[in-house]
Amino acid sequence: MGRTLPTFRALLDRLEREWSDYRRVLSDEEKRRWDVLWQQARRHASASTNAAPLNPMEAALLSMLLEQEKRLQELERELDARD
Repeated sequence: MGRTLPTFRALLDRLEREWSDYRRVLSDEEKRRWDVLWQQARRHASASTNAAPLNPMEAALLSMLLEQEKRLQELERELDARD
């Protein structure tokens, strides 16, 4: 019998639990933002699964960065439209 590998979403859940002590000491506002980062990572779980990263945290961080970049570009377009 082959061994069953956890899904990338399960790996994200595990990583988030591993960082729960860090989250615990954040302010309420920082906790909300922290949770948004993990939601952003989950948006790219399929891509991360396809990449099959050796270190799931790298894929999570890249997914978070991608979402931040998308938001930054959106804000830049809004600012340019005001000019």
